[in-house]
Amino acid sequence: MTEDDPKSRHQRQDDKAREAQRILDRVDMEGEALGTSAFARTANRARQHLGAGDADPSDPIEIWGTRIGRIGGVIFAIFLVLWLVTHFTR
Repeated sequence: MTEDDPKSRHQRQDDKAREAQRILDRVDMEGEALGTSAFARTANRARQHLGAGDADPSDPIEIWGTRIGRIGGVIFAIFLVLWLVTHFTR
């Protein structure tokens, strides 16, 4: 046996442990995605989007401006759909 053999054995064990942890993390992530309903995931994404979850957290003006703009856009879209429905059903 050579001196590198115990080190390579230890390295192989570390590699296997890292691979196993990576697989367990992936299974855990996929399990969470499958465990929630599509409606709940969509509602969470919409809440984060309208709440400016992607804006710079250190800039309150950007956060509130993004929230106001996105909520205003949703209100305008709803108004536009209602107007179109009433306009074309006359």
